[in-house]
Amino acid sequence: MNAEAKVMNQNASKPNKEQSSLSKKMLPHIELIAAIICGILIFTGWLLSKADYETAATISYLASFLIGGYAKAKEGILDTIEEKELNVEMLMILAAIGSAIIGYWTEGAMLIFIFAVSGALETYTMNKSRKEISALMDLQPEDALKITPDGTEVKVHISELRVGDHLLVKAGERIPTDGTIIDGDTHIDQAAITGESIPVNKKIHDEVYAGTVNLRGTITIEMTKPSDQTLFQKIIKLVQSAQSEKSPSQLFIEKFEGTYVKVVLIVVLVMMFLPHFALGWSWTESFYRAMILLVVASPCALVASIMPATLAAISNGARHGILFKGGVHLENLGHLDAIALDKTGTLTKGKPEVTAIYVREDYTKEQFLHIVASIEKYSNHPLAQAIVLYSNTFTKEPYIKPTSTEDVSGWGVQGMIDGQQWQVGKADFVNKEAAYAFMDGVAEKLALEGNTVTFAKDEKGIAGVIALKDVVRQETLKAINELKGYGVHTVMLTGDGEKTAAAIASEIHIDEHHAECLPETKVNEIKSLKTRYNTVAMVGDGINDAPALATATIGIAMGEGTDVALETADIVLMKNDLPRIAEAIALSKKMNIIIKQNVIFSIGVIMCLIAANFLQVLDLPLGVIGHEGSTILVILNGLRLLRN
Repeated sequence: MNAEAKVMNQNASKPNKEQSSLSKKMLPHIELIAAIICGILIFTGWLLSKADYETAATISYLASFLIGGYAKAKEGILDTIEEKELNVEMLMILAAIGSAIIGYWTEGAMLIFIFAVSGALETYTMNKSRKEISALMDLQPEDALKITPDGTEVKVHISELRVGDHLLVKAGERIPTDGTIIDGDTHIDQAAITGESIPVNKKIHDEVYAGTVNLRGTITIEMTKPSDQTLFQKIIKLVQSAQSEKSPSQLFIEKFEGTYVKVVLIVVLVMMFLPHFALGWSWTESFYRAMILLVVASPCALVASIMPATLAAISNGARHGILFKGGVHLENLGHLDAIALDKTGTLTKGKPEVTAIYVREDYTKEQFLHIVASIEKYSNHPLAQAIVLYSNTFTKEPYIKPTSTEDVSGWGVQGMIDGQQWQVGKADFVNKEAAYAFMDGVAEKLALEGNTVTFAKDEKGIAGVIALKDVVRQETLKAINELKGYGVHTVMLTGDGEKTAAAIASEIHIDEHHAECLPETKVNEIKSLKTRYNTVAMVGDGINDAPALATATIGIAMGEGTDVALETADIVLMKNDLPRIAEAIALSKKMNIIIKQNVIFSIGVIMCLIAANFLQVLDLPLGVIGHEGSTILVILNGLRLLRN
């Protein structure tokens, strides 16, 4: 009996699960379903009215009022109570009730129906714009295959993972968390994170991201970030935050809405009485025209002109690896006048290579490199890392541990090796005059060739110079030309010397450059640009760029940059792809044009309908269709931004 009961319970639970799944699928479309039912009830009421069943027709119309208008009425009443401001929803409710009072049940029901349809369409727009977030969240794996210290493979939930854990990812599986490959090589599909459609080759020591797909081979990764701090999670949080933040235009419309609604209500009250006494209209005609005015003067289309378009544009950007942290930044980007770009890691690959070494006669090249690399090992600067990497090709001897080291931000590194104080960095850091006099001015020649020159000094003086060259990104010239095509003034900011900066600036055709920039220098340059131009952007990827990113009107961070840069910036390019900036500008300009179209169109329709009503040539059904039709059109116009 127990077994039979268990089977019966399992069978009974299946319909419940299916019903629950069906309910979840229907929930996003509940407003549209209510609007359709409302339309059917209106048609039924009209048929009953034609058959002289007036009572039944009135009941059908009343049902359409309740079903079609419930969602908007609830929204309007709650918003009015919460914000203590009247809104367009309240105007529509009053207009529909007023129409019913004077016997225009069909017209009032039509108003509710079209209002419900436009509301359902607006909700669809919101849901559509958030689809990318839902899709991303679905890509987040819930489980991971953890390798224990004894080599056992254990399947665990990602919440149980800790930084440093080793995870096995097989071909075709999604990577569960951010990490570094410690065994194996593969191709990774990173489209969900960076927007790039071509799989990326990954090998040992390369970084991989949660939510991306391992296309071939089995790899082992070491977890580098907690599950709630992965790049994947940051993308979701950034776009969710952006969709909740309102643009200046939207804030203005919402502020304007409350005052406008009050004015409309006052004018409607006046119109109920003034035409009767001043123009000799009947009471019914005066009230009827007042109800039409209440409908056509409502700023529904104006209110819907901005937010759907903004959300659609933000979602479009997210789908293509451009994350906007708010509508204000998206709107401002379309008015960009000047843009400053950090050189290393932004205009260039950020992975310089050693091209030449000159040393004093009392050192061999190998000895000199070994000492310099032992000091530079304690710096995170790309130039330091390139020197350390280059030294590994000459010797595998262990590094000499300095007795003390100090990283002097923006200048270089100093440390004590075998009782001698060493300084490695810029010419000014080690003694500029001596640095450029070394070996008959070889440093100047190297700089003219576009190299960045690093100087090393011991207690005897300049011990040697190392020339490094940071290769310009393949897409940099295209990006700069596209920015110029939009009339944007381009500026390069770099910590390199003047000669190196000039060589790079000439190569990429940039309008203006500033060399030997410290973090505070970059801030001052941004401030200077803001005195000359209205809207200024800064593009960077490093910790030293963060102050300038915060100072600029719009801060743009490269996705492979530091966490500080990503947190500070207003826009994030998930792939270090500079042409995306021009795409973002194009998206912003298109959004601003669509918003202007919507605003001008909606105001024009309101004015025309109001004029037609005063001339007594507009009936309530046409007023309803004209007013609500314009709302639907502006929402559809905003939806165009979801297209590629």
